[in-house]
Amino acid sequence: MRKLLIITGILLLAVASAFAQKFAFVDTEYILENIPAYKAAQEQLDQLSGQYQKELESMHAETEQMYKDFQAESVLLSDEMKRKREDVIISKEKEYKELQRKYFGRDGDLFKKRQGLVKPIQDDIFNAIQDISTEGNYAIIFDKANGITLIYTNPKFDLSDQVLVKLGYKN
Repeated sequence: MRKLLIITGILLLAVASAFAQKFAFVDTEYILENIPAYKAAQEQLDQLSGQYQKELESMHAETEQMYKDFQAESVLLSDEMKRKREDVIISKEKEYKELQRKYFGRDGDLFKKRQGLVKPIQDDIFNAIQDISTEGNYAIIFDKANGITLIYTNPKFDLSDQVLVKLGYKN
């Protein structure tokens, strides 16, 4: 019986402390939309991505044309010539895949560029949220932008504008 009372007391204290916590939310998507440096970085990344995509499409079209030409001429080619042409086409396809991986891969050029341009902005936002959280004694600050579904949010607990002010982007 005594153990039951102790466990009940601990649970009541835990529930009471949970209710004493302050919660808030931010919308990082909204914050990012209001930061001009982020928009400029996105435009730069979109341009670079388009440039890479055009280069890859050109290389792919060239490889496709080589393959079509090979199919059309294969009847006239000797076995050795066929093998050489196939090897050239295969190496061109490998080159295409390697370039695609170099540009768009997990550690590719576009990812590295994004890290260089966007990550500092995201770090600033995180630091501003952390400062506001400390100043306001918030236990948890949710991000409603992507992933977490918040059915209802009271605007008085939305700290997004405070984050923008802390970053110097809004009055």
